[in-house]
Amino acid sequence: MTPVDRALDRVREGRAPDAAEAALLLGLDEARLPPLLAAAAAARDRGRGRRVTFSAKVFVPLTTLCRDYCGYCTFRKDPGAPGASTMTPEAVLALVQAGERLGAKEALFSLGDKPEAIFPEHRAVLRRLGHRTTLSYLRAVSELVLTKSSLLPHANPGVMSERDLSALREVSASMGIMLETTSERLLGPGLAHDRAPDKVPARRLKTIALAGKLQIPFTTGLLIGIGETHAERVDTLLAIRDLHERHGHIQEVIVQNFRAKPGIRMRDWADPALPDLQRTVAVARLLLGPEMNIQAPPNLMAEGYARLPEAGLNDWGGISPLTPDHINPEKPWPLIRELARVTEAAGYELRERLAIYPEYARRPEFMDAAVRAAAARLAGADGLVRPELETWRAW
Repeated sequence: MTPVDRALDRVREGRAPDAAEAALLLGLDEARLPPLLAAAAAARDRGRGRRVTFSAKVFVPLTTLCRDYCGYCTFRKDPGAPGASTMTPEAVLALVQAGERLGAKEALFSLGDKPEAIFPEHRAVLRRLGHRTTLSYLRAVSELVLTKSSLLPHANPGVMSERDLSALREVSASMGIMLETTSERLLGPGLAHDRAPDKVPARRLKTIALAGKLQIPFTTGLLIGIGETHAERVDTLLAIRDLHERHGHIQEVIVQNFRAKPGIRMRDWADPALPDLQRTVAVARLLLGPEMNIQAPPNLMAEGYARLPEAGLNDWGGISPLTPDHINPEKPWPLIRELARVTEAAGYELRERLAIYPEYARRPEFMDAAVRAAAARLAGADGLVRPELETWRAW
């Protein structure tokens, strides 16, 4: 019996693979995928049932300025470059309220990492807005959203200190930072995280650990296809598992696939194919367990996302009735009716969730009082969006 055969036997028996076995499973050829996918789907059904969720959101690109120069990013800009912008509080609120009228429940704040550290132009903008740091400004506009709309803020601002996390916790239902990879090798010259000081794995792991200490419902995940090895993918998943076992705060793990596009340093790299994404979703499910929420964005694999539920996925992430995916603007969200059709054809019910998952919404220690009250107005007895508020069915 080969090591691959032993790894497949192990997962067929419902046991988690060890690190070496998981790396082998990530290299399975397509013909040998069915037993891996079946094991992952069975684990998902045991832990999450026959339901796939999504969040109706507004994507708020608070600032596109960033001090990192990742090789795959078109979102980040330098001051004065086309598309460089920092939203005013008025613009944020107008966008959020427009989304509210369409039935959105989540305000996803995405922004560059600490642009004030290298751009005096941004420091001047912050001063005019009455703030010294971007994270201070983020807290203020998150509070504005929480008090002036029914949407729940979810903050995704990059590396944060304990003080910043604590301040944002008061006005956010959840937060997140993509770990992406634990590979320090990819910080090297010309590689994906060259000139990206906030992508040092230890810094991102520290942010996730601090969020756990503060009992913040947290999103993280890995980015595949940026030059990492299978062993490095496994190491990333195991680091996430370790943090969750210590703190119990990882509410979802995203498996995101790189997409090549013009204007990035990695524009000539090959996109991960569907079988690679399926293998990674399946291994993530088996390593992280039946109860974990595993997500993959459907717009980044538009040609095959219907095949992802069979790999153990149970969440589609945020889908917006109003705003594009500003990180991947060339990849539009799927039509929600089509997403529902695909989900139901796979044998699953599509339901809308909040920015905080039900298992955390039911635990008061994971939310500030003001956020808890706002979530209670939207959630039903099962912790998902109340059925009468699921207006996505009319999109």
